[in-house]
Amino acid sequence: MSSVFYTYLQLGFHHIFNLKAYDHMLFLFALCAIYTLSDWRKVLALVTSFTIGHSITLALSTFNIIKFDTGLIEFLIPVTIFITCVTNFFKLKGAASKQHTIFSMHNLMAIFFGLVHGMGFSNYLKALLGRNSDTWLQLLAFNVGIELGQLLIVFILLIVAALMLNLFNAKRRDWIMVLSSAAAGISLILMMETSIF
Repeated sequence: MSSVFYTYLQLGFHHIFNLKAYDHMLFLFALCAIYTLSDWRKVLALVTSFTIGHSITLALSTFNIIKFDTGLIEFLIPVTIFITCVTNFFKLKGAASKQHTIFSMHNLMAIFFGLVHGMGFSNYLKALLGRNSDTWLQLLAFNVGIELGQLLIVFILLIVAALMLNLFNAKRRDWIMVLSSAAAGISLILMMETSIF
């Protein structure tokens, strides 16, 4: 059983680093753009909230409780990125003052948008699941792997932000604007490339 758990944990961890899953990475960048290394507790809660959201729909989809249009989900994932970036633009002053209301809003948004991203993960996981093994164990391990991968991605982002802000004396507002603008631009391209258009 432990070997099965470890196998699916690795699959979840490596999936989040797969270039095919760069849209999920982009969402994490946008979601955490307003935070710095000193906000690591808030970021940890934020990423975990996102994991909770996508774990719910991933489980529901895996057990065929919900069904959805794959093309629609491929469109909605970059929409979540774009909305998150726009939210960052409106919260620049709040981000600088580290107001708790922003964190709570981002926390709820992470859970809600996580529901969408969970459906994006589901096709990949369904292709991996064994027919005669413990699906719940595989699902748990996969989600834990994704969570660990996400935390590593965000930690790297916070380190880069610290270097930019402290070593290169970049302004926090400018860092947020550049990161969010880049993510928003890529998300628009992704939306245009979906089958909906």
